[in-house]
Amino acid sequence: MAIGEQFAGLPMDQLIGSPLSAAADASVRLANSTADFINRVGFDSSGKARKVSFQYEKRSQNEDGTSNLDELKVDVPLLAIVPIPNLQVDEVNILFDMEVKQSERSESSLDMGASLTGSMKLGFIKVSVTGSVSAHQSNTRSTDNSAKYHVDVRATNHGTPEGLARVLDMMAANVAPSLMNSSLKDANGQELSEQARLKAERLKALRQEISQIESRLNAAQSGLSDSIVQLKKMGKSQLNVYQGIILRKMNGLEDPEAPEAEQYSSVQDEINQIWNVFQNQAEDYVKMIADTGEESTGVSELFALKAVDADGKVAEYNGSETFYNALAAAQKNAVNHQKTVNQTETKLFEKRVEYSNAISGGMDGSKRIEG
Repeated sequence: MAIGEQFAGLPMDQLIGSPLSAAADASVRLANSTADFINRVGFDSSGKARKVSFQYEKRSQNEDGTSNLDELKVDVPLLAIVPIPNLQVDEVNILFDMEVKQSERSESSLDMGASLTGSMKLGFIKVSVTGSVSAHQSNTRSTDNSAKYHVDVRATNHGTPEGLARVLDMMAANVAPSLMNSSLKDANGQELSEQARLKAERLKALRQEISQIESRLNAAQSGLSDSIVQLKKMGKSQLNVYQGIILRKMNGLEDPEAPEAEQYSSVQDEINQIWNVFQNQAEDYVKMIADTGEESTGVSELFALKAVDADGKVAEYNGSETFYNALAAAQKNAVNHQKTVNQTETKLFEKRVEYSNAISGGMDGSKRIEG
């Protein structure tokens, strides 16, 4: 058989396709196992994430020499603390080697057993003749076939899937310890006397009130900051309108050196300066309006804003302007936030004074404030 005929009957589609098809099926089963693990371990029957609760104690020192022994509890998503099986087939190598060895050897010889013996006399010489004929024939043929078939599949654990990791990050952002119990102790962690306990409880209540007021102040300051940004945004939009008016006026001039060009340029500089001052000092203006108690339904005159009329001249800023109403609403919102900040800062100051008086000795610090 010729060497090429040795490969004719090999099922190459099965040799190559079957391992690849098996690897694809394995990938599907591995993905299903990961999804099944997440569903069974990470979530309950109602679709809520399973959580593990940890309780621990935390001791902190107070300014009055006492200490707090707090019992805290934190709920952590179970999927965040257990390894998630996420095997994936990364590589499939198919190696097929076939070696064909074929050799033939042929030997032919003829052996004949005939022989001849004779003698003759030639003069004084006698000659003897002996002869034989032989023939030998043999045939030799050898063939060697060998084949190697190797499939190498590699799978690794890819850890937490990207989508699940983001979900866990969102859940972790909302994980915070909750206070289960809190008790007052002395500096050494021992029980307090009755009088010391009453004073310590009063100070603890004041600290909690101060903390709550500080939280409200942070929220109020954040709201004020956002409202100031909105106020500046409206001012920027109004300035863009005026710059557009002046630009159209300048572009409409037939002679760029005409006196009107210098006039428009002067108006542009003045308007830019006025509204840039507004951008840089909006916070100060808002605070001034809140402190003075001004009740304005429009844009406050404290801003000293100017407009550009249809002729390209500086004019008073009034309700006919494009963004006047939006700017007035943004101003009112910012002023209200500023008033909230001012009121909260006053409460915080008073409560801190009350706390300071309570530490210095009085059980009822509020009376000392009133006095």
